[in-house]
Amino acid sequence: MTEHLVTTLDDLLPLYGDVSLGARTKEQTSLAPVYQRLIEASPFCAFTTVGPEGTDCTPRGDEPGFVRVIDEHTLELPDRKGNNRLDSMRNIIADGRCSLLFLIPNRIDSMRVNGRAVITTDPDVLAAHAIDGKAPATVIRITVEQAYSQCGKALIRSQLWDPASWRDVDHLPTPGQISNSFKDFEMDVESYDASYEDDLKANLL
Repeated sequence: MTEHLVTTLDDLLPLYGDVSLGARTKEQTSLAPVYQRLIEASPFCAFTTVGPEGTDCTPRGDEPGFVRVIDEHTLELPDRKGNNRLDSMRNIIADGRCSLLFLIPNRIDSMRVNGRAVITTDPDVLAAHAIDGKAPATVIRITVEQAYSQCGKALIRSQLWDPASWRDVDHLPTPGQISNSFKDFEMDVESYDASYEDDLKANLL
């Protein structure tokens, strides 16, 4: 198997064609107005950070515009309730490099941002991200270094937005079954699953 590993650029580049002109020109060092509009329309992004123990990727979502465009160089991402592992936050403190991938439902292209993040507890910033009067614990401020839109081939292939392609998920492990498989005591899986979604909705903020 090792003889087929690609370990150098000289091995890699001949396997692919030249970078398309469009892919080069779309990459910007700031948020052009067209990119700002995509971010403001997105209710979901994947947020990736880098730290001493490796990388971390976490889903983030809220009403469209939850990631605020402050200016062409700055984004703000509120950090709301979660599992309190704080993997992203630990990485930001240690390193700061981050990436975001924004998706917009029923839109096949996506929006990518690379940059550096810091964590703020500025009261005015927290208040600006409050929902129903409840502010996030912190806000992640991202300085944009690269921004570009991504073509829609992956979403076309995956048929992500096509309900006709969605498969039955009833055969997959439930949240309760997953949790129970790692515990050293037997939990009430059926009760856990029955209240799972309602419990999440009750603790969104």
